[in-house]
Amino acid sequence: MNKAEVYQFLNESQIEYEAYEHHAVFTVEEADALNLPDPGAGTKNLFLRDQKKQHYYLLTVRDHLPVRIKDFQKKIGAKPLSFASEEDLNRILGLIKGSVTPFGLLNDGEKLVEFYLDEYFRDRTISAHPNENTATIFLQANNLMKLLERNGNPVSWIRLEDGSIEIDV
Repeated sequence: MNKAEVYQFLNESQIEYEAYEHHAVFTVEEADALNLPDPGAGTKNLFLRDQKKQHYYLLTVRDHLPVRIKDFQKKIGAKPLSFASEEDLNRILGLIKGSVTPFGLLNDGEKLVEFYLDEYFRDRTISAHPNENTATIFLQANNLMKLLERNGNPVSWIRLEDGSIEIDV
């Protein structure tokens, strides 16, 4: 799905959202400079894989939260993790570097990616690119989780506080 198709999908799913068009942004700092509403809704997304490229994970957390990938790996019982390649990002999620977003899971036809969302967003607003980094969508995180679960990807909430990681499936 491209940006227009994500908007259409949200409309057809009757999900309330607000969209803001802007120039392309590639980092959290560039997104901060846009001065979009609800700064507490900002996210960063880590697209990870195990060493053998058998398991893929998308971890979405608060934009300025430090994440220790080894702690995440241990908590979910994964083999050593690293960032997935740009090739994998494009092949599996149909995205390019700088556009990583939970909406990319809508392009994951084989349902290869497990999604973990920071518990902080439960019952709150979250922001995400609509598969292109030239816009930002704000919607309820619970609705996002329901959409992605209906799409068929495994989804879980994850608690990231004081260095500890807890999973709530």
